[in-house]
This record gives sequence, C-alpha cells and structure tokens, in this order.
Amino acid sequence: MSLFDDDFYSTRVSRRARASFLAGKAAPFKRRRLRWTPAKLALASSAAGAAVAVLLFGLFAGFDRGDHVVSAVAGVTKVGMNESGDPLEKTITAAAKVRPAVVSIINEQAVPAGAAGGGSGGSGAGDDGSGLEQAALGSGFIFEIVKGKAHILTNNHVIADAAAVKAVMSNGDTREAKIIGKDEITDLAVLEMDARGIDAVAKFGESDDLRAGQWVMAIGNPLGLSDSLSMGIVSKTKRIIPVSLSQDGNYDWEQEVIQIDASINQGNSGGPLIDLDGNVVGINSMKIADYGVEGVGFAIPSHQALPIVDSLLKYGKVKRPYLGVYTMDLAQYLAQSAAADAAGSSPGDGKSSDGDSGDDAQAGDGDGGGPAGGLEPGADGSSPGAGGALPGAGGGDSGTITVPRSELQLPDGVKDGVIVLQAVGPAQAAGLKLNDIIVKLDNQPVSSTLELRKYLYGKKRIGDAIAVTYYRDGKKAATTLKLEEKTED
Repeated sequence: MSLFDDDFYSTRVSRRARASFLAGKAAPFKRRRLRWTPAKLALASSAAGAAVAVLLFGLFAGFDRGDHVVSAVAGVTKVGMNESGDPLEKTITAAAKVRPAVVSIINEQAVPAGAAGGGSGGSGAGDDGSGLEQAALGSGFIFEIVKGKAHILTNNHVIADAAAVKAVMSNGDTREAKIIGKDEITDLAVLEMDARGIDAVAKFGESDDLRAGQWVMAIGNPLGLSDSLSMGIVSKTKRIIPVSLSQDGNYDWEQEVIQIDASINQGNSGGPLIDLDGNVVGINSMKIADYGVEGVGFAIPSHQALPIVDSLLKYGKVKRPYLGVYTMDLAQYLAQSAAADAAGSSPGDGKSSDGDSGDDAQAGDGDGGGPAGGLEPGADGSSPGAGGALPGAGGGDSGTITVPRSELQLPDGVKDGVIVLQAVGPAQAAGLKLNDIIVKLDNQPVSSTLELRKYLYGKKRIGDAIAVTYYRDGKKAATTLKLEEKTED
C-alpha cells in the first residue's frame, strides 16, 4: 500500500498510456511519401540533362567566357567552331578562301649577248623568240579587281630588272602582267593583268591585332612549287631589321616586319601571310638564310603595306622628299682606312670592307640576290634620293668607290657623319659637293645614311626647307635647301 491513494504520483505508467503518448509526440514529424507524377519526372530529367551538358562544356571549353567565341582583341583570329563544327577544319577553310587568289610571278629578263644557257627554271634562253629568259620566280596575290583588271601585290625584288612579267594562276593559266608601280624602300610592287574569268580576291586583315603565338599560314610558290602552304606561329608581332638597299652589305634602311616560324623559302616572296580567318595580315618577304638557322622568316605587315599600295596605284611610286646626295658612312670610311693601313695599302685600291654576319636576312626569292647571309630585300643598286651609296660604294669586289684619304680632311673628334660622293638636284644647287661631310640635319645629328633617310622620310615632306650642317676641308659650314620630289631617271 502506497503512501497516497491517488496514483498521480506513481512512477508506473501503463502500456496503453505510454503507446498513446508516443504516438501523439511523433505525429508532427512523420514523413510523407513523395508521389512522382509524369510531369515531375520529365522536369527532373530535363534539369539533370542540362546540368550534365553544362558540366561537359565547361570541362572542354572552359568556364567564365561570357560567349561561345573567344576574341580577346577585336579583329584577331577567333577561336571557335567553323560551320562544320570541327575546329581543325579552320585551317582548311582559311586556305581554301585565299588560294585561288594567289599567283606565281615569273620575272623575265633579256638574254645577255652570246648567252646560250637557260634561265633559273631551266627554260631555254629565248625559246619563244622573245629574247627573254626566266630570271627569277616569286609569288603574289590578287587584292582587288577594278574595271576588268586584276591588281596583284608582290615584292619589288621579285620583279626587279624585269623586261617582262608573267603571272601564273593556281589553275595553271598564265597571263601577261604589267608593272603599275614599285617601291624599293618598302620592297613592294603592284602589278596588273586581265581579270577575265577571275573572281577570287584576297581580303586584308588587321596586322596590328596580331598576337605572339597566333597561328598563321604562308601561301606561295617556293622553289617553283606553286600553290604551296606552310603553317606556323607569330614569333614576334613587330621587329625592326636593317636592310641594305644597294646590296653592298651596308645597312641603309630599317624595315618593320612580322617575325614568323612558318617556312619561307625562295619563291615565297610576295605571297600572302594569312590568319585562320583567311585574311591577309602580311606579305612574305625575307628569311634568315644562314647555315644552322631554321624557322626565322619575316613578312611586311598589312597595315604598313596598305598606304604604299594606295600610293603605287595612284602615282606609280611613293613620293618622298629628295635631298640629292650619294653618300658613304664616315664610320665605314674610317674602318676601311684602318684596314688599309694594317694591310699596307690604300683605301682606294678596291678592297672590300664587307664582313660575314650570321644574323643577316636574305630575300626569299629567285636567283639574282647578293651573297647568302647578307641582308637583302632584293633591291640592286640605289639612285640618288634621300641619300644612298653609289653602286659599289663602301665595299664590294668590283666597282668599289672610295674616297682618297688625301682629299678628306677631318677635324679632331669628328667620327660620325656621311660623306658626300656626289651632289645632284637640291644638294648641288645648295653648294654641296664631293667630300663634304654632313653631320646634322636641322640640328639633328646624323651619323649614317640610315639615320639621314629616317629623318628625311619620317620628319620632312616635299617642299620643306632643311638646314644642312657639314664639314669641308676641316671647317664647319651650313646651308639651307628646299626638298624636292625626285623625278624619274
């Protein structure tokens, strides 16, 4: 018997009461079974499929692009699928777009008297009775068709000294071509031929938008193998290289080029360098031609070529200010004199001051260039313009023009400048003459023919006045002259 009659305080609980209590307590947390209807199943399946598709796309294409095509810089080659959906087809599509517009250029020259051999391609001299033979091969491309005429862009050195020029299309059709204009400084030339049956035209792209590592293709006629393609990357978007316009081994100009590792061989000169959208971004021009050197080629950027092309179409040439002096670098003369003293001879005995260099570039076409390893855009000889060496000036195995030391008087400390070998036009009218040493233009020091040209072409225009400071017989003098436009010889 318990202390209290009431069971309220009892610790014993009946089984029925316990079961009722637990059932009531658990009821609020009881899970409900989800009923799957056909609509819910379809929605879930769609969501899962979309999630898997996004995951796979992210793994293969990368996340956080914001668009289906990658284009970090406006105008550069886009990385994405072509119409077939295969990114590897992009090179084939780009090449097919340009190849029909690419032509082979044949440079024909007069057969020397008494010559019996054939030209560079093995063709006989004068086989067609024209008295001409194939002297060099190169490439070019049609960039526009105007009034039934197809205009072709190529290198100046490809058609240098040509008596006749022919263009061979990709289908083998050969047509006569006419030289519309050419420019030795930039090494560009424009040709014209009948456009009958031609509808393929290459389009220019923006070379300024190229990036290092971007894929490019070179199309041309290497070694006479027409319609050939090579592929590589842009090694450097802008490189400045020195060139010898007179082919005498003395650098008297600088060229801005695109450096590429696509194969550039003899005959490729003048052909297009294209991006993977099939746009022309450069004109293949030169390569490093030295033993043990591979994959170093150069192309003239399209943004540099277009203004020259416009001028050639309009005037047949590029108008530049004309000073009217043939020159020789003073530093070269002093080096020649030192070598002559060491050999016990005089600098006027015809010895060459040229040296071998493993870092020079050579024109990438035909036969007729200077020595291998020399920097050769293909121009041969210079004419009096801004200033340039006479053919043979400053070295060479034949026809070397030198300045006798007895006639050249130098004050102490003068080591840089350009020696006047001949004055014509404005320079002659201003009183400049042989053995004058030009040291300044408009108070800007001038130490070489290269610097003289760069200042004239970059800072002055036709009709401008220019002050020339020079030494004559060891005494400083100055004169002012008016720059003219050079007339054809």
